[in-house]
Amino acid sequence: MTKFIKKDQLSSSWYEIDAKDAVVGRLATVISKIIRGKNKTTYTPHMDHGDFVVVKNIEQIKFTGKKFQNKKYYRHTGHPGGIKETTPEKLKEKKPGETLKLAVKRMLPGGVLGKKQLTKLKMYTGSEHPHAAQNPKIIELEKLNSKNIVRN
Repeated sequence: MTKFIKKDQLSSSWYEIDAKDAVVGRLATVISKIIRGKNKTTYTPHMDHGDFVVVKNIEQIKFTGKKFQNKKYYRHTGHPGGIKETTPEKLKEKKPGETLKLAVKRMLPGGVLGKKQLTKLKMYTGSEHPHAAQNPKIIELEKLNSKNIVRN
């Protein structure tokens, strides 16, 4: 028999990840699993009982291959002929963490639940962040990924 957790039994933890020299896609998969709560034994797809993730040094994330110059992000203004495109290179100049945020957002479910879960992602440039009071557990990506495939 499957046991479902109730809303009053939910508890959230805090995790800290250093994004220095991390590959965007691999980092996003780790973050999205934690935000959704898939790392817990009580995972339920329709509930938000994931944990908070603090990512520091987001200006130092990497792409593999030539994706940094060639990958395209599309958005639409809502007007006829209003499709806009940009590359991670241009996006990083304006908003350093937007590429990581988009990667995580696209791994979360659409709708209200996904938007609520995305608010649990906190990103900061540099190694300082204001969430030290929550005592976040540190996740070391080098131990999670056995291969180092970073290029750039």
